[in-house]
Amino acid sequence: MAIDVSPVPQALRDAAYNNGQAVPSWVETFAGWTAESADIRGRFAATMDLPFGTAARQKIDLYPGRDPRAPCLIYFHGGYWMRNSREMFAVLGEGVAAHGWSVAIPGYTLAPEASLAQIVGECSTALDWLAANAAAHGIAGPLIVAGWSAGGHLAAMALSHAAVTAGLGISGIFELAPLADTYLNETLKLSAAEIADLSPLRRPPVMKPFAITYGAQELPALVANSHAMHAARLRAGAPGSILPVADADHFSILETMRRPDGALTRALLDLAR
Repeated sequence: MAIDVSPVPQALRDAAYNNGQAVPSWVETFAGWTAESADIRGRFAATMDLPFGTAARQKIDLYPGRDPRAPCLIYFHGGYWMRNSREMFAVLGEGVAAHGWSVAIPGYTLAPEASLAQIVGECSTALDWLAANAAAHGIAGPLIVAGWSAGGHLAAMALSHAAVTAGLGISGIFELAPLADTYLNETLKLSAAEIADLSPLRRPPVMKPFAITYGAQELPALVANSHAMHAARLRAGAPGSILPVADADHFSILETMRRPDGALTRALLDLAR
């Protein structure tokens, strides 16, 4: 399934990437996750809001697991790089935490305050901080990145970091060019150079395990991104599976990350093996 980069009316391109319009119930879903996440964050108050930089959003939340040597999931949140926050998504660590894992959720400055290049750089800085400081907080296992939607893009970009052993891209954006023709670019202001340099599909595949997953009820443009990324890695001989999640849309797919036996939890456990 190819990614459509041909000229089309903006209304059509906008609809192709407007996940919230396709699944209006996301507002209630995120409100519930935020409330549940606040309870989880309260149980780990000593390791919340740890600064890895000087900007307001350059903070990271750590959830040390029961086994310090178990893997640590590093989750990059989505929201087209312009909305949402790390505080909303503590619930997504529940699945792997049941298996003894630790979880780290970094924040990052949102567009338009930060360019996409700056956002990618902040995520790399968060990984630098984790590599240097996680052990002091009881996290000494391998680092596995994951991200959803725009966070899937950030996870793919982070895979090349020396401290990262594997990754999971969930409903990710791996080719940026079509976004330049959408309403999203009013905020993102993607330059031609950023599109060329920061589209994971245009970079040499990183030869570490990178699993790719998407909901079977996703918008076709998101499905195409996942298939194109997997195909490019397959051609290069890079390791990693592709996993469509039945009956899941762009948002409900994340529920399978909350359950100890959920599809995304199993995918993460497989990466650790």
